[in-house]
Amino acid sequence: MTEPVKGPASYFPSIEKKYGRPIAEWQSLIRASPLTRHMELVAWLKTEHGLGHGHAGALVAHTRAQDAGA
Repeated sequence: MTEPVKGPASYFPSIEKKYGRPIAEWQSLIRASPLTRHMELVAWLKTEHGLGHGHAGALVAHTRAQDAGA
């Protein structure tokens, strides 16, 4: 039996469904951004791409954790 997905990744199915882009594409956008602070990236995703606060925060948190090797 598989463990249910927890944390930021638990938002991924609804993000893909609502915004029509795969998570890898969102992560590429985050990584390509010149912004480096969590809340700057969240605000950018909200204003430039129309994401909700929770979805933007989950994407940024997960991407930054991956890049940090966590």
